[in-house]
Amino acid sequence: MSEAPILLTPGPLTTSARVKAAMQRDWGSRDPGFVALSTRTVERLRTLAGADESCVCVPLQGSGTFAVEAMLGSLTRPDERILVLANGAYGRRIVEICRRIGRQVEVYEVAETQTHDPAEIARRLELDPGLAAVAAVHCETTSGLLNPVPEIAAVVARAGRRLLLDSMSGFGALPVDMSGMDIAAVAASSNKCLQGVPGLSFVICRRADLGTRKGVAPSLVLDLEAQAQGIEADGQWRFTPPTHVVAALSEALDELDEEGGPEARLARYSRNCRTLVDGMAALGFETALDPARQAPVIVSFREPGEAWFDFTTFYDALCARGFAIYAGKMRDVGTFRVGTIGAIDSIVIERFLDCARAVVTEMKQKLIR
Repeated sequence: MSEAPILLTPGPLTTSARVKAAMQRDWGSRDPGFVALSTRTVERLRTLAGADESCVCVPLQGSGTFAVEAMLGSLTRPDERILVLANGAYGRRIVEICRRIGRQVEVYEVAETQTHDPAEIARRLELDPGLAAVAAVHCETTSGLLNPVPEIAAVVARAGRRLLLDSMSGFGALPVDMSGMDIAAVAASSNKCLQGVPGLSFVICRRADLGTRKGVAPSLVLDLEAQAQGIEADGQWRFTPPTHVVAALSEALDELDEEGGPEARLARYSRNCRTLVDGMAALGFETALDPARQAPVIVSFREPGEAWFDFTTFYDALCARGFAIYAGKMRDVGTFRVGTIGAIDSIVIERFLDCARAVVTEMKQKLIR
């Protein structure tokens, strides 16, 4: 069996040996040791978000989208309308979720390379008192675009509305301060900047918001209020928890602490990103975003228009050399994406660039032949 490639993706991503090793033990979901592990892990997540004890972290089985749907369905009532800020596939997914679960939305969409104008957000909220909440994406994984969350949060708070934030590709590295920014809820998952494995997502939100929306969730399994009540009663999840994933996340949080916390992790990701962008530029690849809007999590590169380039060939050749990247997701321009997060450093990025250089040379030579 060949060695698995290094995942230069936005998650699942390459994890450390110790995170993988943490999954070697089997846990009983009702075992007191697991209950203690789960309780401690959830509390650490709440602290990472800058949330005080008026907030609760509610874990869920499933990918990040499970948490986003749970957040939207559990924290808004059918008679409350939501302003959704969209500038990529994940903002548009929020819109689709809202419509599927019977939530009313107004969509403020801008180009995938642009961010929303805070003044326009304020104008829309002022003109429409029926908008009870704003839903936004922290880092748009479609492109790697970093949305201006502090500015958005300030506008929403001044308008007396609640901000529901999808921080899937940011939590654990990009700054999130729920108390300082007055963010009502944050949804994230274990397998991105926290450097755990897939299978666990969570929502951190105000207890009071859950309490006033008891029974509004349109889903049994994605009911945050019911899940929070169950866990607070005896520490146990309502349905079978992903025990191995919780154990891996606990180990990943230890690694995060040892690295120096989110600030240190962000610094490492930023070095990875600079190394990647500079190296790819030397090979003739252009980024799709203005550098001022680029999050150091995943970078979208424009596909070259020359005849030598074919993404599938490029992808397969990189995989054969030990690196997996992502296809593009932007609507208006052909792109591919390279992640800079996970248990990797700039030396790994340099190795990737050496492979990319060899692949580009090979592809161009084949065209000449």
